[in-house]
Amino acid sequence: MSDTATPQDEQPAEPRSADEQLRERRAAAYRKADRVLARLGLRAPLRERLARLQEGAPEVYDLDEPADIYGNGVVEALEGRVAALLSTEAAAFFPTGTMAQQVALRCWAGRTGNPTVALHALAHPEVHERAALREVAGLRTVRVTGEPRLPTAQEIRDLAEPFGTLMLELPLRDAGFLLPTWAELSELVEAARERDAVVHFDGARLWESTVHLGRSLPEIADLADSVYVSFYKSLDGFGGAALAGPKSLVEEAKTWRHRYGGLVFQQFPTALAALVGLERELPRLPDYVRHARVVAAALREGFAEAGVPWSRVHPGQPHTHQFQVWLPYEPRTLMEAAASQAEQTGTYLFPDAWQAQGPGLSMTEVTVTGAGLEWTAEDVRTATTDFVTRLPTPAP
Repeated sequence: MSDTATPQDEQPAEPRSADEQLRERRAAAYRKADRVLARLGLRAPLRERLARLQEGAPEVYDLDEPADIYGNGVVEALEGRVAALLSTEAAAFFPTGTMAQQVALRCWAGRTGNPTVALHALAHPEVHERAALREVAGLRTVRVTGEPRLPTAQEIRDLAEPFGTLMLELPLRDAGFLLPTWAELSELVEAARERDAVVHFDGARLWESTVHLGRSLPEIADLADSVYVSFYKSLDGFGGAALAGPKSLVEEAKTWRHRYGGLVFQQFPTALAALVGLERELPRLPDYVRHARVVAAALREGFAEAGVPWSRVHPGQPHTHQFQVWLPYEPRTLMEAAASQAEQTGTYLFPDAWQAQGPGLSMTEVTVTGAGLEWTAEDVRTATTDFVTRLPTPAP
């Protein structure tokens, strides 16, 4: 019997769904686009990502040193860099932020004697981690508020039950990358202290929060008992996170890191990419934030000039280099219009997915990085007007 397949043996490929076809179309349009507001590494080919690392790594670490083994070497160098940037006693590298925060919160639960974590209903552990705090760490959560805004100090004071830790996500991504003012943040922390609770900052995007808060990274971190930061969300790294705080907490966290399976044999590509991000992207984040405000204002003006019946750029003045845009159309309509604009003009104004927020209403997130600094306000208005011409006229 022949091992060679005959035409009769070949199975026809299953047809791709409409959603898969649109996803592939959008990805191809992004790769070919000449102009985007953010050229993110996560969407780059492997060859390009490795080339960037090879170019930047010699600037941040001696590549003649041995590779790391179980957290030494370049990983320790990264931990020291984070601790110095935040002015904390120590820091520990983690492969994921989910793991870092679980470990931090369970360590605080053991120290306070209270396993309850107070947080926002839109906080990352509540929305995106499949109840990991409860199912894996054995903690329980109590929601301070479910409103699409930051909690208030009075809500902390009025919370009906005791809690051991207050976790604040800074900025609160799912509410529009929102930050409090410095006075509001200080009062939130003080309210938690009045309840004999410790404060942990979910600072996945803390790096870009200095402009809105008007304070340095050490000043921000000093408000909290511990801080988690990410290396890929704003720094364009390969992944990874760090937990920073008192030395005794970090040493305990490293024990739990091992128990959680986070003491990986070698992590030098991720650690090097993080160091490159801290060297190259961190100093540029304030410029991204300031230009995001220019872009947001121009989008708002462009929608108005194009006669869109309703639109929202949220927040009106972005708190970071990321913000939301809301339009009265279905997600597929908007994604097809954005892809069409990219294919025909080379400008991809809205490459991120649009998400349904109700009947005939959608939202997307806009990010401004180095590529976006090349856009003038007029460029944004012109692209916005062109994008709107690709949308159907809304029904009366």
